[in-house]
Amino acid sequence: MAPEMERPLTARSVLASTLLGADPPELPVAHLVRMAGLFGINPNRTRVALSRMVAAGEATTDGAGHYRLAGHLLARQRRQATSRAGRTGRWTGGWHVVVLTVVGDTADVRGQRRRALSAARLAELRLGVWTRPDNLALDSGVLDGAIDDATCFVGRPVTDAGDLATRLWDLEGWAGRAREFMGDMAVMTPNGPEHLAPGFVLSAAVLRHLQADPLLPEALLPPRWPGGELRRAYDDFDARYRAVLADWGRRSVP
Repeated sequence: MAPEMERPLTARSVLASTLLGADPPELPVAHLVRMAGLFGINPNRTRVALSRMVAAGEATTDGAGHYRLAGHLLARQRRQATSRAGRTGRWTGGWHVVVLTVVGDTADVRGQRRRALSAARLAELRLGVWTRPDNLALDSGVLDGAIDDATCFVGRPVTDAGDLATRLWDLEGWAGRAREFMGDMAVMTPNGPEHLAPGFVLSAAVLRHLQADPLLPEALLPPRWPGGELRRAYDDFDARYRAVLADWGRRSVP
């Protein structure tokens, strides 16, 4: 099992992941309190964490006991949905190239810019130069805040594009982890409330891994790329998990 799946979860991470998995991303406080309770988080800590998320602009509340994702977490849910779907466009050999025109800002600004570019599935070729195949459109919403300090081009590498992709992304590493997750999901069959907490952690880890999929054109992927297989396995796992979760929720209501 992955190391990140063995770390204890904070109240915020449980609440954020719970809302990220809801469609629409809004849930009553009673449900959020019960979910946090699966991880030994008491109701008071849960409510404090929700208040802090609202204060930080990560959630909103209607004042009647419902909380909804907001801000960067809502944007993350949109990226998560894109990652889970795994859809790409036609590729004819072109690459997006984003050249940063300002690189000497504060560490916070540089970090924010790097996160935005990575979230758009661009990889850093060298300092200030980011690129990826143009089978995905550049998401101006994701790049908001980074794109103002950049100039964008479309070009073609004169060297082998497959070799370039291998240098930019750890494709074998991603594929290996994907197969590990498929094994974990095959072993952990959600069929009772005792599987809710470990299934929750596994589900969040798989979704994070899908967000790290660069969604490259098939021509640039190694043989037997497991992206589609992982998505199908997760869809099946998620459907079974949600059925157990819904049954547990009905039984938990006083």
